[in-house]
Formats: sequence, structure tokens, C-alpha cells
Amino acid sequence: MRRWKTLWHFLLHGPGGEISNTRAGRFIRWARIGVMIVTALVTLQSVLLVAGAWRNDLAIEANMGVAAAEVLDAGPRRSTIEFVTPDRVTYRPELGVLYPSELENGMRIYVEYDRSDPDLVRVQDRNASLSIIPATSVAVVAWLVAAAALFGLAALEKRLERQSV
Repeated sequence: MRRWKTLWHFLLHGPGGEISNTRAGRFIRWARIGVMIVTALVTLQSVLLVAGAWRNDLAIEANMGVAAAEVLDAGPRRSTIEFVTPDRVTYRPELGVLYPSELENGMRIYVEYDRSDPDLVRVQDRNASLSIIPATSVAVVAWLVAAAALFGLAALEKRLERQSV
């Protein structure tokens, strides 16, 4: 617990650990707080992305239907598909298909969908575990950028201290 407190104090108040009441010191402290808030929000977004993917998968698995589908428009993040359910209703999910990587236009695939909400559909044999690596990489990059920004602010603070002495 003491280590976390020390780390938090270092992140907010810099390597010197002293609170500066100069205008520049207050600006740097607020900049540090801003960097930490933005980084925390990006991390939260990454966690929610994975949680949302798992929630969608659980909804599909609770009331699963399987159908053959045709890829109408393939993209790296969103692919439009069309499939026909066993009761002969044709669906084109408004938001596309979940986990659309490696699909091509005209491709015939099998999809798993939520029978109570056919707009919730994923490519067969793909699940939320595919979202972990992209979400984690976004969070890691955010923390690396934050670390660089915090070190930059610490260097700026040291430079301003030397100039004021």
C-alpha cells in the first residue's frame, strides 16, 4: 500500500515531491492530473470493450441460432453480411458482424446469432477472446504515452526550477 501511495505522490507531484505554488508549478500539476485522467479513461474504455464483447457472446450463447451467411461488404473493423434464419427471414444486421477480420466480399460463412435479437451476430467459432489483444495494446500504448508525458513534465519542472533559482 505504501508503494502505491509513493507512486501516486510521485506521479502527481513529480520527482522532487514538493508542491510548487508558482503559476508554472500549478500548471504542471494540473497537466499531470490531466494526463492521469485521460490515461485512466482510455484504460477504462479498453476494459469496457472486452466486457461488452463478453456480454454479447453470452447473449448469443444463451439463445444461439446458426445460419449460413454471405459477406456483402468486408472491412477490417466492420463487415456487412446477410443471412436467412430457419424460419426464412432474411437479416442484414445494422451494425454488421462481430469479429469480422479476414473476411472478403462474396465469401460464404457460418454465423452464430441471438435468436431473440438477430442483429447480434458473430462469425462462427470466434469469440470475445479476440478483443483482448487489441484492447490491451490500446491500454499499454496509452500508459507508455502517459509515462513519456509525465517524464517530460518532470523534466520541464526541473528546468523551470533551475531557471527560477
